[in-house]
Amino acid sequence: MSDSARLRDYFTGLQTRIVTAAEAVEGSTGSTFRVDHWEKEAGAPITGSGCTCIVEGGRVFERGGVAFSEVSGVELPSSATAKRPELVGRAFAAKGVSLVLHPENPYCPTAHMNVRALIATRADAEPAWWFGGGMDLTPYYPFAEDIRHFHATCKRALQAFGDDTHARYKRWCDEYFFLKHRNEPRGVGGIFFDDLNEGGFERCFALTRAVGDAFIDAYLPLVEKRHSIPYGERERDFQAYRRGRYVEFNLVWDRGTLFGLQSGGRTESILMSLPPLVKWRYDWKPAAGTAEAALYEMLTPRDWA
Repeated sequence: MSDSARLRDYFTGLQTRIVTAAEAVEGSTGSTFRVDHWEKEAGAPITGSGCTCIVEGGRVFERGGVAFSEVSGVELPSSATAKRPELVGRAFAAKGVSLVLHPENPYCPTAHMNVRALIATRADAEPAWWFGGGMDLTPYYPFAEDIRHFHATCKRALQAFGDDTHARYKRWCDEYFFLKHRNEPRGVGGIFFDDLNEGGFERCFALTRAVGDAFIDAYLPLVEKRHSIPYGERERDFQAYRRGRYVEFNLVWDRGTLFGLQSGGRTESILMSLPPLVKWRYDWKPAAGTAEAALYEMLTPRDWA
């Protein structure tokens, strides 16, 4: 089996496993994911296909998407070459799974996960390949034990790949998911890696699989534990306000969003990550001592695991 086929088999299998697990959380009275197979139209900047699985207005998930795509193009977009100018002008092929889950209950955190593989080619040079991905948690009303569970699961997933790997990827996540224009983190972090090709293809693929495979155990138990907690309009209002930060990051800073839009990717699948209800307020801050203020105290990066 070719490397390309192995990657496709893994990514599509991961998508199926995550959708099945999320539907189990929705339960028999909840919603199933809509399965949307798509192909890029003729003449588009990139070619390829994918499958976007989406749920909206579910019993637990207000909006969630788990997407697989495999696309190729004649030239890498600027978001992919900004830090690697030697790749300017190369054609590319990319495969991966990306997901965001937005529960309705404000006591449940939002989660994001992405795992992907890219290869960049040019006729007069050796192909350049790399992996990237990670997962991160964005709570609204944080529970310390939930954050510790998420980070501990991430740490276990990377344990076999070097004593310092988790620490490096956690720090990278803290630095990446940071709103520079707000000078504040988006959430409580997780792990993040990009441009991974050290140690050879098999090691990098194994590490990427370890991250993808850990997501269900890292996140869904938190949703199962919290989605029945009673809440009111105050909690929903704060959740919508904090979701605004999520939107700002995805549209201003996220390399995956920029890569997809700049390369001519499928807009519906790229922007599935955005929450359905969001609010902004001018220069608002929570009152000291409130549950909302406690979130900001939790956002400071620390060693949770």
